[in-house]
Formats: sequence, C-alpha cells, structure tokens
Amino acid sequence: MQLEDHTSKTVAVFARPFTVPGFDETLPAGEYDIETELSSPPDHHNPEIWKASVMVHLHPRTSHPGLARSLTVSLADLDRARAKDKLSGNELSQVFLEEMLADPMVQLVMEADGVSEMQLRLLYSGARTKP
Repeated sequence: MQLEDHTSKTVAVFARPFTVPGFDETLPAGEYDIETELSSPPDHHNPEIWKASVMVHLHPRTSHPGLARSLTVSLADLDRARAKDKLSGNELSQVFLEEMLADPMVQLVMEADGVSEMQLRLLYSGARTKP
C-alpha cells in the first residue's frame, strides 16, 4: 500500500486566530492545508494503540517568509479548535449546547419537562439567579 493511501488531504478554514494545546503560538485566521493519517502506517509497531494525527501546514512567519513549517496535532485537538472557531470563539460547552438545542429529540424532552431554551442557556452560562 502506498503512503498516499494512508492520508487524506483537505483544507481547514479558521475565521479568527486560534490555538492548539502544546503549541505556544497563536495561529492566524485563514486557510490551512491539512493531512490526516487514515490508518496506522505499515511500519508502525503497535497498530492497536495508534492514534489518528493531523499535520497542519502553517503559514510562514513574516520574519522567515521562505521557511515552511508544519505542526502535528491530534485529530481531537484540531476538532476542538475548529468547533470553537465555528461558534465565534465560544468554549466547547457552548458548541455542545448549540448541538443539543438543535436536536429534535432534545426539543421534545424539553417540551415534555417544561424546560425552555432560555433556562438551558442560563444553566450553561454559569450565571446565578436569585432564589
């Protein structure tokens, strides 16, 4: 099997600057070429513990315009950064809340229990109400 068969190439678009764990630089908004390993490489010693990783091709720094840089991150870390960017920089709990409120089954349970969208938003905001 060829190496190309193990990777998928795509583009991730970030509307605002973002960060990923373990990398001390805030990355600028824009398009990033992404390479994702789809399966463990044939020479990997233990395929059972292999974890999907993503190589992000970074924009060159203005101080070193000819220097090509890339960053390898976990698929989960890239997904978190993309989810946060998708919802205007909201935290992951807000991403979860928006997805939950969009679910028709959740809407039915909320209606049956007499819970409003406003009540759930207040709960997830962490704001306290007077008793």
